[in-house]
Amino acid sequence: MNNKKYFGTDGIRGVANRGCIVPEFILGLGKAAASYFKKGEQHPRFVIGKDTRLSGYMIESALMSGICSMGADVYLVGPLPTPAISFLVRSMRADAGIVISASHNPYMDNGIKFFGSDGRKLPDEAEAAIEEIMDAGAMSGPEADGIGKARRIDDAEGRYIAYTKSTLDGKVDFRGLKIVVDCANGAAYEVAPTVLTELGAEVTILGGDPDGLNINRDCGSTAPQGMVRTVLETGADLGIALDGDADRAILCDEKGALVDGDDILFINSLQMKEAGRLPNSTVVGTIMSNVGLQSALRERGVKLLRADVGDRYVQEEMDRTGSVLGAEPSGHVIFSEHAPTGDGIVTALKTIETMVKSGSALSVLTDGWRRFPQIMINLRVKEKVPLEGHAWFEDLLESARGDLGEDHILSLRYSGTEPLLRVTVSSASEVETARVSEHLCGSLVKRFGWERI
Repeated sequence: MNNKKYFGTDGIRGVANRGCIVPEFILGLGKAAASYFKKGEQHPRFVIGKDTRLSGYMIESALMSGICSMGADVYLVGPLPTPAISFLVRSMRADAGIVISASHNPYMDNGIKFFGSDGRKLPDEAEAAIEEIMDAGAMSGPEADGIGKARRIDDAEGRYIAYTKSTLDGKVDFRGLKIVVDCANGAAYEVAPTVLTELGAEVTILGGDPDGLNINRDCGSTAPQGMVRTVLETGADLGIALDGDADRAILCDEKGALVDGDDILFINSLQMKEAGRLPNSTVVGTIMSNVGLQSALRERGVKLLRADVGDRYVQEEMDRTGSVLGAEPSGHVIFSEHAPTGDGIVTALKTIETMVKSGSALSVLTDGWRRFPQIMINLRVKEKVPLEGHAWFEDLLESARGDLGEDHILSLRYSGTEPLLRVTVSSASEVETARVSEHLCGSLVKRFGWERI
């Protein structure tokens, strides 16, 4: 993997009007991106969308100026979910898409992430190449007659709504269902309720009044308590909680129990296998997917492969193995028959479709597997020293694996954005899971003087 200065695991992110998230830097980023995507004399075409953060206006203007100054054209679509930009890039045959969002983070943060012409997030190598262009400087644009144009796409919202509904069997409708949808005061505040209402559901809306500062504030997928409470109060059939850019969803059933990406993967993989639409009976999770899910799927003839954390890496593993369904526990779910990236609205629609076709409540569909105990401990590190390859570390892991049994998770990974080592342990035994996690963390704290937080 290339070493990158500005791009992290999901684009460039930081506090708005500080660090990299300032107009001067973003102007240069727009120029570098236009240079990277330029092909001969052709004007590259960029689709730019954003969530509802106040700082989105500033970033959008700076990006647009930089891109146009290099002779590329810009199509502005305003606040729309991240997966909508992926869809529009593909349907408009654009060269690239840009999303201005910091996902589930609070309003003071913002970020920039790129999609290629195939609607997929750019690989590490492409992000590194854009950085190299920026650092080289001296990006001279064309003369006045070659400057790019910018225009707004007024019907982008309608195009995306039609697309999300097209992912369903045309005979399925949601009439008779009561659904609570929490839009996180984010990018899906208009499209998500519209889709559900047009499909016939009775919809209660939460987090649907953004003011530029309240995105993800006590709402959405990272704070689903309001959704759960409203489902129980209204007697709804289920709830949907999206994050700020609506590329992921956490659900809750009619009893108020949360339904995460592992549950959604379980429900949909069995339905797709039964319908003959699950190639090689294989799905993709991550190293954080619960071991109980792996065990339950195996009993039903479905193999769970594991990718690194990050929906981009889930998609790469799906491409490598020919899988068409993948998910992260956080609620990023990829139905690659329909899209090459996670889409919270499509995730909810496909899961509701499974409910409707089966005639079962959501609680019944999730009842087929048992979640194994799982513990994650964060260690604050002084430096991210390499661990693999050292005899003492390999011995430590080998001993731990022997204690945990056949089905287990044993993951030690450094955070991509913070000075933390995340230690995750899971197995069928609650006692062994706790004992092994304590032993691993204790050994690392003693050796390096790290702090447990």
